[in-house]
Amino acid sequence: MGAKIIDGKAIAAGIRGEIARTVSKLTLEGTRPGLGVVLVGQNPASISYVNSKENDCDEVGIYSHDIRLPANTSESELLHIIDNLNHNPRIHGILVQLPLPKDMNEARIIAAILPEKDVDGFHPANLGRLLLNLDCFIPCTPYGIVKILEIENIPIEGAEIVLVGRSRIVGAPLANLLFRKGYGGNATLTVCHSYTRNIEKVLSRGDIIIVATGNPGLIKGNMIRNGTVVIDVGINRVEDSSRRKGYKLVGDVDFDSVKQVAKAITPVPGGVGPVTRAMLLWNTAVAAQRFHTDRKEV
Repeated sequence: MGAKIIDGKAIAAGIRGEIARTVSKLTLEGTRPGLGVVLVGQNPASISYVNSKENDCDEVGIYSHDIRLPANTSESELLHIIDNLNHNPRIHGILVQLPLPKDMNEARIIAAILPEKDVDGFHPANLGRLLLNLDCFIPCTPYGIVKILEIENIPIEGAEIVLVGRSRIVGAPLANLLFRKGYGGNATLTVCHSYTRNIEKVLSRGDIIIVATGNPGLIKGNMIRNGTVVIDVGINRVEDSSRRKGYKLVGDVDFDSVKQVAKAITPVPGGVGPVTRAMLLWNTAVAAQRFHTDRKEV
């Protein structure tokens, strides 16, 4: 029969519907959620993401304040802009689009965002609270993966999960989310990386396999067992002369072979990506709700 293809676009649409109701209620009560986005340079993938985010904000009623800067913007200029957004009461969430130009200190830029406005979930305070199992903003892609599994009724608790990749944007925070006690956690987790030996043997144990490496087609159908749920986080451009743009988007999973043996699989595009964007809006609405509550209590 082949795998069920998990429709990330439909899942994201449902999440945006929930967000729109929250935003409408907050706006009627005097607080319209606002998201400030800073884009430095002309990275095509980043521009595409920011453009899609603008459309998402319009759909759910979030005020979007985008700042687009040339690639030669200085680090001090960017820090000044972040400081202004930190002190802007109309802005409840701040996203500095990554990657930044190579001459900028990414860690310093992220740390300059107020933790309560860090809706991307990358501030050291939020990552530390995630590790300690405290309330925090969860990074959007890990949060989106958990949401996909939740909405698809795929249990995380007690599941044997194999996570391939340990980046600080996806793999590392997702690992902490999956094995912690409470929401999104209580899994039995194995993390694979470039030093993992006999990865096929490790993958064969997985009830759920999550792949986030940036290596197109890394995981083949003969590397997993029948009935596995596969979440493909990778988004890679590969040359394809038959396409108008000269390339196509593929994941880290060899979709055609894996879908023959998996129970369910996320496609690329249209899988994890739309849900990641939706969780950015979710975090922004939560940040606005906290601001609104704090304002009422003053």
